[in-house]
Amino acid sequence: MTATAPTYTGSWLSSPANVLTVSRLVVAPFLFWVILEADATKGTSWTAVGLGIVLAFTDYLDGPVARRSGAITRSGAFLDPLADKVVVVGVAVCFVAVDRLHWLPVAIVAARELGISLVRIYWARQSLAMPARRSAKYKTFVQGLALTLAAMPILEGAQRTIEAAWWVAVAFTVYTGLQYVLDGRSATSTTGSL
Repeated sequence: MTATAPTYTGSWLSSPANVLTVSRLVVAPFLFWVILEADATKGTSWTAVGLGIVLAFTDYLDGPVARRSGAITRSGAFLDPLADKVVVVGVAVCFVAVDRLHWLPVAIVAARELGISLVRIYWARQSLAMPARRSAKYKTFVQGLALTLAAMPILEGAQRTIEAAWWVAVAFTVYTGLQYVLDGRSATSTTGSL
């Protein structure tokens, strides 16, 4: 007798994994506000670090929750990376506004994220999803780590360390973007999972 994965029968919005993803989009503006309000300390605050960790934890949870509940959907495959991009680019832009990060590497990341989002929209119109690759999940982790370091009050004066960490994240970002471009249609699926 073989075990079968559970099947989710609710709407895409009530999917437990999608609720986690949408919560990331709802909480993100609070994180942006906290960074901008900490302008005197270049956006550093333990509140920003804490909110960032909460958002990262929901990002970690939504995949296992989707698999456990049988709710791996095309909408989730679209929403999860979109939420990641909104959080990462939004936080990075806030750090540019408070002079924590330089605009050029942030612009490179934003251009890559916008480009991949447009590719995802194109494939969604073809009834296909482009799920996040494992390397893209690592990329999001590296971006999140670099932004967390930028938010840490104990590193407020370590500008070169912060810039170096962000450039490493930029390199990961560009590399994974090129992977998607080279993969083309083979990176898509009809179910929302690879």
